[in-house]
Amino acid sequence: MAAVKKAELHVHLEGSIESETLREIDPSLSAEEIAAATTHQDFDGFIQSFVWVNRKLREPRDYALAARRFFERLAAQDVTYAEVTLSAGVVLWKKQDLAAVFDAVANETVRTPVTIRWILDATRQWGAEAARPVFDFAALRRGDGIVAIGLGGFEEQGPALWYKDLFAQARDRGLHLVCHAGETVGSRSVWDALAIGAERIGHGIRSIEDPALVAYLRDHQIPLEVCITSNVCTGASTLTDHPVRKLFDAGVPIVINSDDPALFHCTLNGEYDLAEREFGLDAAQLADASLKFGFLAAD
Repeated sequence: MAAVKKAELHVHLEGSIESETLREIDPSLSAEEIAAATTHQDFDGFIQSFVWVNRKLREPRDYALAARRFFERLAAQDVTYAEVTLSAGVVLWKKQDLAAVFDAVANETVRTPVTIRWILDATRQWGAEAARPVFDFAALRRGDGIVAIGLGGFEEQGPALWYKDLFAQARDRGLHLVCHAGETVGSRSVWDALAIGAERIGHGIRSIEDPALVAYLRDHQIPLEVCITSNVCTGASTLTDHPVRKLFDAGVPIVINSDDPALFHCTLNGEYDLAEREFGLDAAQLADASLKFGFLAAD
């Protein structure tokens, strides 16, 4: 896959920080300490690791270095376009200056040949009022590379319908809408994400449980941002039972992504190879879909 041009549409900056980059950010960390803190067996453990990494990002320059190193890895994989998710809700939870953090990572985009756009993520289990500043900031800085708003965190603890009004306002302000759904919670969660206007579904693999939902996704050409290794690592699916092939055969648009490559020990190219090797999916066709469904193409 290294020679095929492709896009990465579902990847979290904070989950892309490799051990060596963390040690650049904080030289007091040992490789053993990082390995212990980022080892997890399920979704709850993954979130704990994600938070641990986030706590190491203390200054805007730390985010900038993380972005720089990640963009280098994207370019090495022949990624030409990426929509990178910044966990803005967590930045605010840490009582950091979101504008300073965003400026730091946005300034890194001039260093890379990859076209970078940003998705700002609110933390869904903290509720709509905690999310509102994220939505307002995304709208304010839409002209600076922010293309969409999304929801991350614990799916069951923060139902998508809590955010119906905020999503409507974001759409009216010119932002695209994405939502994690159908990862650890069933197909109802995907229906709710669609009800608030999500244009792409993060993960969405539990859609396979509802034939009517599968048909809706097919007929409306709403892509699922599928992250196979992530799903296996969090226990959302096993590799044997992963529904990506069934969804693809049913006509649902599929985009392959790495999600949190450092925390799941994967790469985007590796995910394409996995999809082709284990599920017989054509990597070149998947790469074309990734470029088609980016919001840069939509605009």
